[in-house]
Amino acid sequence: MTRDEIVNELKRLEMDDVLEIIEDAETGHLEELELVESIGLVYDQDLNREVINLLKQLNVSIVYLTDENED
Repeated sequence: MTRDEIVNELKRLEMDDVLEIIEDAETGHLEELELVESIGLVYDQDLNREVINLLKQLNVSIVYLTDENED
């Protein structure tokens, strides 16, 4: 997916928080993002992967945290 396709899909799904994260990354206001890998940013796994890849392209370092509920 292109950046515009990702943004359009997030707008369609009304995922304003994720859109804000992308905007912060684009303006250089986000350098690192901590995520629980099993949760991600969005429920849809394909879209989640695309958003994370976009953030990495924008030089955001993704730090995966351990979900304390996983055994």
